[in-house]
Amino acid sequence: MAKKSAIEKNEKRRRMVAKYAAKRAELKAISRNEELPQEERFAARLTLASLPRNSSKTRIRNRCELTGRPRGVYRKLKLSRIGLRDMASNGQIPGMVKSSW
Repeated sequence: MAKKSAIEKNEKRRRMVAKYAAKRAELKAISRNEELPQEERFAARLTLASLPRNSSKTRIRNRCELTGRPRGVYRKLKLSRIGLRDMASNGQIPGMVKSSW
């Protein structure tokens, strides 16, 4: 099990990303628009830089839904390799059989 504080910190980041998503997209569109004057684009970049760092989507860490483990997480299943193995061994994942030979 991962630390509760690490899991909660990641959840806080998720909430912050959702809160600032529209504002970030708008500022990025302005800063990338070549037709606008350079001063306006630069001002948009400064405003974007002044937003909280944790509001960036790249700051979110993929974590296992069961244990909160940050490493070895399958994106499609949202489970770590260890959690996946445990669930497969218990027969909780349909169609997945643990093989041994």
